[in-house]
Amino acid sequence: MSFKSYDAIVVGGGGAGLRTAIEIARDPQLRVAVVSKVYPTRSHTGAAQGGMNAALGNVIPDDNPEAHAFDTIKGSDYLADQDAVFFMTENAPDIIYELDRWGVPFSRLEDGRIAQRPFGGASFPRTVFAADKTGHALLHTLYEQALARDNIDFYNEFFLLDLIRDDKRVKGVSLYDIKNGEVIALAGKAVILATGGFARIYWFRSTNAIGNTGDGQAVAFRNGIPLKDPEFIQFHPTGLAKTGILLSEACRGEGGYLINKEGERFMKRYAPEKMELAPRDMVSRAIEYEIREGRGIGEGARAYIYLDLRHLGEEKINERLPQVRQLAIDFEGVDPVKDPVPIRPTAHYCMGGIYIQDYKTSRTPLEGLYAVGECACVSVHGANRLGGNSLIELLVFGKYCGMAVREYVKNTDMPKITEIEAKRGIDFISELMTRGGKETVAGIRSAMGEITWAKMGIFRDENSLKKAYEELSELLKRWENIPVVDKSKVFNTNLIEVLELRNMLELARAVAFGALYRKESRGGHSREDYPSRDDDRFLKHTVLRREGDKLTIEYEDVRITKIKPSDRNY
Repeated sequence: MSFKSYDAIVVGGGGAGLRTAIEIARDPQLRVAVVSKVYPTRSHTGAAQGGMNAALGNVIPDDNPEAHAFDTIKGSDYLADQDAVFFMTENAPDIIYELDRWGVPFSRLEDGRIAQRPFGGASFPRTVFAADKTGHALLHTLYEQALARDNIDFYNEFFLLDLIRDDKRVKGVSLYDIKNGEVIALAGKAVILATGGFARIYWFRSTNAIGNTGDGQAVAFRNGIPLKDPEFIQFHPTGLAKTGILLSEACRGEGGYLINKEGERFMKRYAPEKMELAPRDMVSRAIEYEIREGRGIGEGARAYIYLDLRHLGEEKINERLPQVRQLAIDFEGVDPVKDPVPIRPTAHYCMGGIYIQDYKTSRTPLEGLYAVGECACVSVHGANRLGGNSLIELLVFGKYCGMAVREYVKNTDMPKITEIEAKRGIDFISELMTRGGKETVAGIRSAMGEITWAKMGIFRDENSLKKAYEELSELLKRWENIPVVDKSKVFNTNLIEVLELRNMLELARAVAFGALYRKESRGGHSREDYPSRDDDRFLKHTVLRREGDKLTIEYEDVRITKIKPSDRNY
C-alpha cells in the first residue's frame, strides 16, 4: 500500500490550522499537508463575528498587554495559566499588524487606524474587528496566504479516523476520503491537531456548526492523550431563541441592552458596573435566573428574553452589525431596527481540550503530536473565555506552534508506516459498513442533546451529573448497534454522522465526569449544590485520562506567576 509522506500534517483547515501551516511552510524545503473535513473557507472560524483582542491602544492609549492579561485572568475565574496568558497578550499586537499587512479588511477609526470596540470583561475597548464578519474576513485571508505557498497540499473533505503511532511517537494519520469513500494513510514527522471545538454535544442549543464534533479531541483521547479541563463549557448569552444561532457579543459591545418581559434592563441586579458587558458566564446565568423567576417570555425550554438594539439606529446597525440584522430577520422573523430580538443562552465554546505540555510549542505528551486552537487547552481561558480571545489565541499559538514544528521536523527522520498500520483504517470502515443493529443516529443524537442541556448545562448538581454520565455511557454502548444504512461510497454523510456521533458521545461523557468531580462553581461550571468557588480544593486543572472504557481523573496546579486570585466582581 503506497502513501504520501509529509514533514508536517495539519488536521483542520480553520484559523488555527491555516496559521500553523503557513508558519511551517515559511521554509520552502518542507512539505506540509492540510487536512480538512470541509472546504477550508467553510471552517467554523468563519462564524466568528465580533472580533479579536489586542492591546493596540488605538481608542484609549493607556491600554497595554498587562491590562489585557489581567482581564483575561480575572475573566478565567483565575484558572488560566498566567505565563501562557502573558505570552498571548504580549504577542497579540504584532499578530494584528501582520494580519493588517496580509489584507484583513479591519474596520477603521476616522484617522485610518484600526478600530477597537468594548467587549465583555475588558477594561478597555481593545477588540479589533471587521464589522461583524471578523472570522469570515480572517479565514479567507489566511486561506489566500496558504494557497500562495507551493509547499502546502490541501486534502479537502477528508475525515480523520485515527493517528498512526507506535509507543514512542506519532507516525501519521489515517483518513477517510469523503468524496470517493477511500481510506488513505499519510506519513508525517509531525501531526498538528487543529479541529476546533465540540459544543455541538449540546445538539439542540449550540452556536456551533453541525461539524463541530470534537474529532481531534476524541482521536487524541482514544490514543491516551489526556483532556484538560473538559468540564468548562461556555454558554453564550445571546443565541437566537429558536435555533441557538449566535448573535455576536458585538451587539452588547456596541451598546445593546438585555431586557425581560417587563422591559427592564435586569443586568443591574447581577453586574451593576459592567451591566451587559459582564463576562459571558455571568450574563448567561443572569438570563436563566430571569427566566426561572418568571420574567422571561414564553414557557419552559422555549422561554427567552430580549436583546434590544433599536436605540442604536438603522445606520449604526447596518455599519457595525449587518450580519446580526440579517440573522435576526432570517431565523426569527424580527428586524432589530424595529423590534427587540428573542434570545437565550446557547452552548458556544470549549475552554478545555487536548492536554498541552508546553504553551510555547503546543506539543502534547506524545512525541511529534501538537494541538492548537479550540481543540487544545494551553490554558489561557481557564474556566471562562472572554469574548475576542478565541481568535487571538489560535493566531498567537498557531504561529508559535508552526515555528516549533518547523525546527522539530528538520531534525527528525521520516517514520516508517507498516502495511498493517496503514490498513487499520480500511478494516475499521469495512467493519462499520457491514455491522447490523436497530439503533439510529437521529435517535441517539437526540437523546444526547436532551441529556447534555438538561443535566450538564448552565446549572449542574451531583444528581444530574451522575445521571448524565450513566446515560451517556449507555448511549455509547447503544452506538455500537447503529448500522450504516447508506452503502454508497460517494459523499456518504450517513457514515460520517455515525463516526461524528461516537466522538461527541465520548467527549460529552468526559464533560460530565469532569464536572461531577469538580465540587465548586467556577466560570462556566456552575454547581447549584456547591455554589461558591473553592480555591483551597479546586484552584487546579482537571486532567482526565481514558483507560479502556473507564475514565480517571487527576488534578494539576494552575500556574500563578503575577496575579493573585481574588473576588471576581464586575
